[in-house]
Amino acid sequence: MTTSEHSHEKATLENIEGGDSDHGKAGGSNGPISADDFGFSPEEQKRIKRQVDRRLVLTVGAMYCVSLMDRTNLGAANIAGMRDDLVLIGNRYSIISLVFFVTYIVFQPPSTIIVRKVGPRIHLAAITTLWGGVMIGMGFVNTWEQMTGMRVLLGFLEAGFFPSCVYLLSTWYTRYEVGKRNSVFYLVGCVASAFAGILAFGIMQMAGIAGLNGWRWIFIIEGIITCVLGVIGYWLLVDFPDARRKNWAFLGVREREWICARVDADRGDSKPQKFSAAKYFRAGADWKVWAYAMIFFNTTTVSYALAYFMPIILQYNMGFDVGAAQCLVAPPYAFAGIVMWFTGWAGDKYRLRGPIIIFNALLTIIGLPIMGFHSSSAVRYFGVFLVTAGANANVPAAMSYQANNIRGQWKRAFCSATFVSFGGIGGIAGSLVFRDQDTPHYRPGLYACIATTLLTMVIVGVLSLDFKRLNGKADRNEKQLECDADDTYEPGFRYTY
Repeated sequence: MTTSEHSHEKATLENIEGGDSDHGKAGGSNGPISADDFGFSPEEQKRIKRQVDRRLVLTVGAMYCVSLMDRTNLGAANIAGMRDDLVLIGNRYSIISLVFFVTYIVFQPPSTIIVRKVGPRIHLAAITTLWGGVMIGMGFVNTWEQMTGMRVLLGFLEAGFFPSCVYLLSTWYTRYEVGKRNSVFYLVGCVASAFAGILAFGIMQMAGIAGLNGWRWIFIIEGIITCVLGVIGYWLLVDFPDARRKNWAFLGVREREWICARVDADRGDSKPQKFSAAKYFRAGADWKVWAYAMIFFNTTTVSYALAYFMPIILQYNMGFDVGAAQCLVAPPYAFAGIVMWFTGWAGDKYRLRGPIIIFNALLTIIGLPIMGFHSSSAVRYFGVFLVTAGANANVPAAMSYQANNIRGQWKRAFCSATFVSFGGIGGIAGSLVFRDQDTPHYRPGLYACIATTLLTMVIVGVLSLDFKRLNGKADRNEKQLECDADDTYEPGFRYTY
């Protein structure tokens, strides 16, 4: 490093540590730093972003992999013997599925505040390790009431994970980089869903070891995997780009400051702000925050319904045996991963968000009647491919939609919490739509999934019209776009539709 580079790095470090009022200033008095002021070549910029991708996206993606697997492995355990051992008659299975979401929803809003205070590494690694311990404990329950209690505890611990990840990802990338990253983040979870059934089928072959049935080993082995990944995650996870915890940084100071300058130029909200309850809750006055959340509710209603009931539907509706039902879960999720990546790439390249959601919703709308009403099991299984792809690809698409159209640190934190909370409510709905009494056709559940998907298309249409109106007024200087939660205004900001 040359003397001038060393001096610049030292000045930048002092700047970061010097307090919020000086953050983003060069030397404290030369005005805001532009991303171009750092002198990184295009190749160096790509290298920095690749470093962030490897450390951030892949790590949180791997941890989300076990999160999704741990909350949705009930279907595999159910047909592996849990149904009989715990006497899951009537609505007991649905109750066990949905109680997870009660604590999952209630304890999500504080998570985006906590993760800012203690840092992602400690917060995410700790709760991951703890819920892995709960998963191990689920392998030793003897009654359905005990399993219900363990699911309540699991929901409490997992509540902080997803909103914290959504929030963390949004702070590192510009608006038209986040689509691919969200897709990869959730795609890794889809890979988990794709192979969770095959993994569960392999684990259930351990039935009889230590006197335990196969479904118990599913929880125990997957819980151990979660604990190990939680410990590893502590060393691999990254902090916020503006964090002052230098000992946790994996990039140099100039590189982190460059990241912040890019985000600031893109949407003007990279500077850390002191928490204020008034600023945080004021974000709830924006109706669009709730519209994004409702889109996510509609999306997760379908995706969770598939996650919890696909093995059961494959067995009882389509006539496959236990082993086939476990393994045939994989191909639809693999196909969903392909669709997810393609739509994420297209959304970033062409700067589209709403049309991507509409496209995925159309896949779901086409697939649901095929899955439910065709006379051939093979054709109905093809419908499962379309529904799985459309519903799951819309999860990262909806994440990118709200991330592109929210400004302000605490408004972003509030939106992430409400967004994911509504996703949890969708999980409750998804746990209830396919009922035992509707076996084998599950038509009320199919109608519910069709209705929520149609509602998503309507909401996106209304939002797009409003975005066009607001952007037009801003272009004509007739009216400023709504201020963010901190009453700041960025004249270059436009909504993405």
